Amino acid sequence: MIATCGSARRSLARAFADPDAGPVLLYVEGAAGLGKTHLLSELAGLPEAPDAARLWWRCGAGDGQQVADEPWGKPALLLVDDVHRADEDELRRLRRVLEGLEPGSAAAVAYRPEELPVPGLPLGGSAMAYPFRLTVLTHRLAPWDEERVRRAAADVLGESGGTAEAVGTLHERTGGVPRAVVDLLALLREQRPAFTGTAAEVAAAGVPTRLAELVLSRTYALSPAHRPLVWAAAVLDGPAARDELIAVSGLGTVPGSDALLRALESAALAEPGEGRYGFAVPLAAAAVRDTVPGPVRQDLHRRAAGVLSRRQPVAWTAVGEHHRAAGDDRRWLRAVEKAAESAAASGRHQEAIVLLERTLAAPGIPPQARARLAPLLARNAVTGLRSDQTVEVLAQIVQDADLPPAVRGELRLDLGLMLSNQMGRFADGWRVLEIAAAELREVRSVLAARAMAALVTPYWPGASLDVHRGWLIKAVAAADDSGDEAMRTAVLANQVGLAMSWADPEAWDLVERLPVQSTDPACVRQAARGLCNAADSAVWLGFYRRVDGLLAEGRELATRSGAPYTEHSASGTRLLQEWWTGQWLGLARRCEEFIADTADMPFLASDAYVVRGLLAVAQGDWGEARSWLSQRGTFGTENLPVPLGATAAGAVIRLTLARQEVADAAEQARAAWTVVAEKGVWPWAAELAPWAVEALARAGDTTGAQAMVRDFAQGLGAADAPAARAALVWSRAVLAENEALAQGKPSGLLAAAEAYRKAAAAYAKLPRPYSQALTTECAGRCVLAADAVGEAGGADGTQASGGAADGAGAHGSGASAAGGSAAPAGDRASTASAIAELESCAQHFTDLGAVWDATRARALLRTRQPAKKGRPPGRPSHSDQLSPREAEVAQLASSGLTNREIAATLHLSPRTVEQHIAGAMRKTGALSRRDLVHRL
Repeated sequence: MIATCGSARRSLARAFADPDAGPVLLYVEGAAGLGKTHLLSELAGLPEAPDAARLWWRCGAGDGQQVADEPWGKPALLLVDDVHRADEDELRRLRRVLEGLEPGSAAAVAYRPEELPVPGLPLGGSAMAYPFRLTVLTHRLAPWDEERVRRAAADVLGESGGTAEAVGTLHERTGGVPRAVVDLLALLREQRPAFTGTAAEVAAAGVPTRLAELVLSRTYALSPAHRPLVWAAAVLDGPAARDELIAVSGLGTVPGSDALLRALESAALAEPGEGRYGFAVPLAAAAVRDTVPGPVRQDLHRRAAGVLSRRQPVAWTAVGEHHRAAGDDRRWLRAVEKAAESAAASGRHQEAIVLLERTLAAPGIPPQARARLAPLLARNAVTGLRSDQTVEVLAQIVQDADLPPAVRGELRLDLGLMLSNQMGRFADGWRVLEIAAAELREVRSVLAARAMAALVTPYWPGASLDVHRGWLIKAVAAADDSGDEAMRTAVLANQVGLAMSWADPEAWDLVERLPVQSTDPACVRQAARGLCNAADSAVWLGFYRRVDGLLAEGRELATRSGAPYTEHSASGTRLLQEWWTGQWLGLARRCEEFIADTADMPFLASDAYVVRGLLAVAQGDWGEARSWLSQRGTFGTENLPVPLGATAAGAVIRLTLARQEVADAAEQARAAWTVVAEKGVWPWAAELAPWAVEALARAGDTTGAQAMVRDFAQGLGAADAPAARAALVWSRAVLAENEALAQGKPSGLLAAAEAYRKAAAAYAKLPRPYSQALTTECAGRCVLAADAVGEAGGADGTQASGGAADGAGAHGSGASAAGGSAAPAGDRASTASAIAELESCAQHFTDLGAVWDATRARALLRTRQPAKKGRPPGRPSHSDQLSPREAEVAQLASSGLTNREIAATLHLSPRTVEQHIAGAMRKTGALSRRDLVHRL
């Protein structure tokens, strides 16, 4: 009968609880290190037998004679440990004691089954004469599972010990044997520097002394003729079939079979799986391997490489390691190449990268091998989402003068692509790609076309649109000369991105030419990239209804053809589209999850950083906004793609204006505008222009603001770029509003209001609800300002509503954008319409979650709305409840805005803001401004 530990304890307890119950004998069976002695100690503390004598008998220690000869005289609990160490005399005494167990007594007998003289018979070679009333149970100890290993690791090493990587490796290397786990954890605890939770640290910790002594004593108890079989298991380092072990040992069939039997009998080896033999604790293999003489060990590794080469599928990485250990570097490098090719073919790019990096970093790699392996590393790195470690390796390799020019040019090409596409180091990438194009032009037209195609991509800051067009001509010619269809598709994919960026009328025809039905995986990968390029450009142009189809098809092709970089870039495009089309629910979380998923290559998440920053601006979380917009310091924002950099700059200028730092905003606007103007892709100015124009106009640089609007209009020409067209109308409205305010002309303000309504109508068609609401708000503000200026006689021209700086920046759920002829100042119908527009805007901002915008719109409304009828005279009493104004101020304060920023938003004095915050904190019991968010 086999019992669990719990049932065994209960059975032992019954032996003491019932005077009429028969005695109980519990066998505790477990291999070395599974915790037999620990279990006996637990049983010794059995609370149900407080009066029973505890008698310990440790076999082989000489204390059994006294236990056997002593009259017990009362109920007893006999605890027998290490029965496998007992000789014949001791076993006879033990059998006599167990056969004489009286009612009210019990015994627990522990042993290692692998070390019994006769397998399956713990008490010797003859059957035991068990008394009739004796209950016999067996409890077989098992290794710990991963969860139990995790708890032990966390107890010893703290948080770093509980990582999935560390726990998985600990469990695998120790086989879950508790003693081995505890001893290995002790080694890791003493490591310097402190353990951080990686598999490499576990592997480097070594073999615990207790485990090493056990396995070596068992190995060297074998005769010299039999030890090679155990050595073979140590070299293979994992369970292996009998024939494989014998082949690696070199013993031959008959001697090898005999050696395996002897190894199993001595417990030097175990059978962890049916027909598979190895060490009970895998970590023990290293201890044995270290004792094998060098020449013998090399022969064993050579034979192991041959054996593993015959397995299917072939584990080429392991084969390569055996060849290397055998001293056969040529076969080692060939195996590494096959291992990397196999990993890449199945999409395991990261595995291939790690293997190739480690190999190429080894000293003395022959030039021919470097010429084969280095391009393989580069291809995997470009496809498989790798970080700056690969860039460093490639940068070193391209300096190798022994590499053939064609290979060096190919590596330089991949290095340039990584610097540009994955690291965001555009200037460095551009220089490397130009050199690669020159190197490859003379030797390999296919790769030369690829380098030239990369230089066609216009997103990088620096080179102008005309420069990219020049490279396109060269790339098309080189691709045609190559006759390579995949390369033609690659050039076409970049041509699509270039044409779409500046709204070339032929762009959509180019998209239709992408070979999406191709059966060539290389062509499909490039077609997927072309579709995703088109989707990204469509987002910037404002063709939001076309984006879904392009992204869906592009991502499907990328997944099918194994292009993870393209898949990830498509995810960034999706976040931009969701921002502009007002799909804000859960958008902040999606951005942060994408950033976390691409943490090892933050440039890939630059879209997510900017969208998260734009959300923070609209929500009034200005402290976080600047951090997100600056990519949280992961790389220089000057290296952002031009359209993304312009968008981030527009948001930062908006924040700066809202803080009344007008001179700084103007400087930021000039710098950002220069980047876009040098590039010459004018649709990308759409998210910058309104804020840049406003910054210059408010700083008094009317000429500069007018030049911006003029350049923007001329640059767009007749381009079909709906988002930029709407932004141009918005920019003209900003200019008109500021000029009218400066001149104190109500008619000019009403004209500006009409221009804002035209912009709102344009945004409504896209649709871009946030931008629609912002421009509609601006229209209402202009009407109210015209009314105020008219009432004041137009004498001073001051901004009655706080000025254009309090407008906001890029998306929302808009109000009415209906047009109409300009109404004269003081027209009550016009004022009522403006108030209705503002009320609708405030509601749409609230629905989106744009807290700051909604608060600002409501504050503007309160400056002009008449008091509601029926309210008694005087100020309302709110006692312990927050007043509406206190609630608004508290909401903005809890978001991180300063008193001055809140005052600018709500058209209050900083002193009034301070009083409202004090009142809100008193009424809510908040301990700080940040605490207000939890109290509201």
